[in-house]
Amino acid sequence: MKYSDLPLSPHQPERILVVKFRHHGDMLLITPVIRSLKAAWPEAKIDVLLYEETRSMLACHPDIHQIYAIDRTWKKKGVRFQLGQEWRLLKTLRKQRYDVVVNLADQWRSAIITRFTAAPVRLGFNFPKRQGALWQRCHTHLVATDRHQHMHTVEQNLSLLQPLELAAIDSTVGMHYSPADDTAVRRRLNGTEKYIVVQPTSRWFFKCWSEEKFAAVLRALHNDGHTIVLTSGPAAKELDMVKSIVALLPADDNIISLAGQLTLNQLAALIDRADLFIGVDSVPMHMAAALKTPCLALFGPSKLTFWSPWQVNGEVIWAGDFAPLPDPDSVDTQTQQRYLDAIPVETVLNAARRLLA
Repeated sequence: MKYSDLPLSPHQPERILVVKFRHHGDMLLITPVIRSLKAAWPEAKIDVLLYEETRSMLACHPDIHQIYAIDRTWKKKGVRFQLGQEWRLLKTLRKQRYDVVVNLADQWRSAIITRFTAAPVRLGFNFPKRQGALWQRCHTHLVATDRHQHMHTVEQNLSLLQPLELAAIDSTVGMHYSPADDTAVRRRLNGTEKYIVVQPTSRWFFKCWSEEKFAAVLRALHNDGHTIVLTSGPAAKELDMVKSIVALLPADDNIISLAGQLTLNQLAALIDRADLFIGVDSVPMHMAAALKTPCLALFGPSKLTFWSPWQVNGEVIWAGDFAPLPDPDSVDTQTQQRYLDAIPVETVLNAARRLLA
């Protein structure tokens, strides 16, 4: 670790800002940081700065006081508009008089915002790609990343809190939704209370299993007497994939498709009440693990150390146990190759039945 000579805090912090600019799943995995800070300082107000499109992931979190966001659609209205919006945001953040800023991001924008808050304690990672004087000046304390290659993303995030010397660290990931989300899901299910949620899609299809193999597992589970609820994101290719799977399944009331029909928080409510979640390396998989729903996760050429479902109540099936996989850093994300197809149908079906027993 590289610390400054400044004291960490002259008093118990009243205002804390956590900064992270990344995707939905990344935002979910910062919740242990928020939880740990709140446990250490229950009276502190903890704010989060993120990308607008990921707001829903943390919108219902009980430990968050305020969410601030950078909207990446600002740039579509021109540079002048974008700069105006970002300048207003900077001034708003500075007015909060934060005692501590926890910058989990690696972008220059995050560092400059961190410095602009003028918080007396500004934590950041000492990333190898950010060794210049400017990055150092933006933070009062830099934490080494030497061990990150051997740590889960949750552990990486929590390591940034080490300079604060908190009495305890809570590594629990938390996914939260509102009563209105639960009501909306119950209405869509129309009385169905026992079901399996299946999210076969990812925005990157190299992370997906084939439609035929998914259908084979779901037919067997349907024949076992289970109701199947399929979900997906709203993208056309994801909707098409679910339609292809549904076409291979019996046409009855125990096969329900809610693909593209739920908000993120409604999906959380759906998963929370499920008997089992089956899915690939995707945001819903992380949500299922956070909600402690029995979870069967199918993985391909992703970094398991970083992205396996944290504290999962279930099983992870890795395609690498059945066939060679490319290095995750060398995968063409636009490829049509289905690396998960190395996983046998029987392996997934048997695991699902074990988790449902």
